[in-house]
Amino acid sequence: ASAAPAPVRTDDATPVRYVALGDSFSSGPGIPDQTDEACGRSSRNYPTLVAASLGAVSFTDVTCAGADTRHMTTPQGAANPQFDALRPDTTLVTLGIGGNDLDLAGVLTRCVLLGKLAPLGAPCKRSYTLLGTDEIGSRIAATAPRVAAVLDEIHGRSPQARVLVVGYPAIVPDDGTACRAAVPLAEGDFAWFRDKQKQLNSMLARETGNGHDTYVDAYAPSIGHDACKPQGVRWIEPEQTAEAAGFHPNAAGHRSTADAALATLTR
Repeated sequence: ASAAPAPVRTDDATPVRYVALGDSFSSGPGIPDQTDEACGRSSRNYPTLVAASLGAVSFTDVTCAGADTRHMTTPQGAANPQFDALRPDTTLVTLGIGGNDLDLAGVLTRCVLLGKLAPLGAPCKRSYTLLGTDEIGSRIAATAPRVAAVLDEIHGRSPQARVLVVGYPAIVPDDGTACRAAVPLAEGDFAWFRDKQKQLNSMLARETGNGHDTYVDAYAPSIGHDACKPQGVRWIEPEQTAEAAGFHPNAAGHRSTADAALATLTR
């Protein structure tokens, strides 16, 4: 019999010891099979796919739905602080965090409710920009130093690790007027919401620009696969389905993010 292929590694010498940190966009809520119902963690999420592709000699996935930067160092319900999984010999860390610091799910929920009441214009944008303020932009700015602190602590605990900061995929299109039955935002709020997503991703990319960490762009590959697209094309589910939690990536979306992470590792 032929020998089994050697596992792919992040470099030619070091076996991969991988820890995955993050929120629901990393854990995969609703995607069968669920390995941790409380955290919405799937056996087909992108961390599991990355670990398998790399032939990791150890893999610890502590991603958990609802996690924000605080839950790196403090418990989240019954879940231990995610940083407890880090070891001095960890060689790879993926981090998908920041959306819950902004309450991105709450923003989307408000946009849906306002869109049902006022389908024209941009009522959600107006509600977050009263008196000339940019509430979501301010939340993004406030989250940046928290992400920076998380990255510093990862390097302190796992000094050998390469750290990939994974961005968020496109949830809605710029123009969703043709899909308001599936995603009932007001006409003008589609582009606004996507702009805020882009701002969040831009902040995450900036925080990785320190020479030690690498940003993984999950957004660009997902354009054209948002929640408004038909089943089989979309990578984001428009509501809770058998495929995934509402407004979250399905298995195909996680496959795309895994591919983006793996491509980043080879650069």
